[in-house]
Amino acid sequence: MRFIFTFLFAGVFSLSAIAAEKPNILILYADDLGFGDLQCYHPGSKIPTPNLDKLAAEGMRFTDGHSSSGICTPSRYALLTGRHHWRDFHGIVNAFGGSVFKPERLTLPEMCKEQGYKTAAIGKWHLGWDWAAIRKADAKPIGAGRKKAWGPEAFHWEKSIPDGPLAHGFDHYFGDTVINFPPYCWIEDDKVVKAPDTLMDTAKWKPIKEGNWECRPGPMSSDWDPYQNIPTTTEKAVEYLKAAKDSDEPFFLYFAFPAPHAPIIPNDEFDGKSEAGPYGDFVNETDDACGRILKALEESGQAENTIVVFTADNGPEKYAYARDEKFGHWSSHPLRGLKRDIYEGGHHVPFIIKWPGVAKPGKVSDALVSQIDLMATFAAALEIELPDKNAAEDSHNLLPLLKGETDSVRTTHIHNTKQGQYAIRDADWLLIDAKSGYVSGQNKEWETRHAYPADDKQEVELYNLKKDIGQKENLAADNPDKVSELKGLLQEIRDRGWSAPRLAK
Repeated sequence: MRFIFTFLFAGVFSLSAIAAEKPNILILYADDLGFGDLQCYHPGSKIPTPNLDKLAAEGMRFTDGHSSSGICTPSRYALLTGRHHWRDFHGIVNAFGGSVFKPERLTLPEMCKEQGYKTAAIGKWHLGWDWAAIRKADAKPIGAGRKKAWGPEAFHWEKSIPDGPLAHGFDHYFGDTVINFPPYCWIEDDKVVKAPDTLMDTAKWKPIKEGNWECRPGPMSSDWDPYQNIPTTTEKAVEYLKAAKDSDEPFFLYFAFPAPHAPIIPNDEFDGKSEAGPYGDFVNETDDACGRILKALEESGQAENTIVVFTADNGPEKYAYARDEKFGHWSSHPLRGLKRDIYEGGHHVPFIIKWPGVAKPGKVSDALVSQIDLMATFAAALEIELPDKNAAEDSHNLLPLLKGETDSVRTTHIHNTKQGQYAIRDADWLLIDAKSGYVSGQNKEWETRHAYPADDKQEVELYNLKKDIGQKENLAADNPDKVSELKGLLQEIRDRGWSAPRLAK
């Protein structure tokens, strides 16, 4: 199957038509990265990010891009399904948790696979596996309370682990599922590479460089080294791209970083590369890994027929408050809020798409877009008619926006991290349907330093983001009609079960 795109060239509208083979798709997905960390988004950032700045210059940079949630699992689920996570669940998959995907749910890699793509996921998974299927019948957890864990003897490590990436559209997987959750070992496809033989012990690792390890107890391979995560997964991606050049099939590669999520562990060669402490160095290492992967793509001769997407699952972790005080670097700049929060800083993330021949290089778009929109966008490019059920119910097609045919494809987006707390965006207006947009907790010292007013104790918060992107002035009391309107729209979309334009029949 082939398709035709109309594109912009040298800043002039042209109706040139180009025939192209099915494009490869490469998604680079950062973990807990702030909107203000990349220099292409914030020139005042104290973190060098030359490779991602270059990617932005070669593609389209969105200034109003969003994940579905302020935490890991829900955002990944939404990206890979084109469906708001809150229609199904709110929290993360915990250690040895089951899959969040229902068997009938169409995923983005499944959609691509049906079109002849070979598909791979490398890095963080955090969407669950059926660990119970390989757990021994007589196994019992050890310890109690927060230290309660399964020991290495509790599992049949030689068996295949069901209901992981291979069960939901990926031909291949390599990673450690979640860097700070057990089991601490590499997994290839559906089996561990080396069986865990001891319990996790951070004392066996090089010292942490910022914050805490944040590692849950559980089984570990005795030679496990978390510092090798980025180097190892990056090399696997490079190998995959080199091998792909000899294939007749297009590829879909979902590369999910463990960084700059805690534990904050930049390798020694990146120490001091930023002026924002170890976290900044970790972001710089992530940027370096992106550069290595993109260089491999270029050297493989596939770059001109590959869509590259860079974005992140949510905003930065709570350590950002101390980093702002110590280094003068606010990772969420110019936003309020961090990971978990339904303020903008929790889900308003970097979003870059490089699509040769479609997206004009260097274009900056202020349009509201979501990671949920990728599925409908790729479906449109591949001329796929998505089914009405169990497929991309909230995904909007970004192709007209990328091609310069329109300035907007969606005006509404719903943000949520915790059950019962929602924020709805409609055009310039943002309603937080809760007493506060904080989920991680309020930091009064930060608010004072950045001249935020005291909490007015209203039942909801209303902001005009065009005038107040930092969410300082709550306009709810002066605009009761707008509050009522947005509350009604929020409930309507939640009850309706979909928001995708194609389903408005």
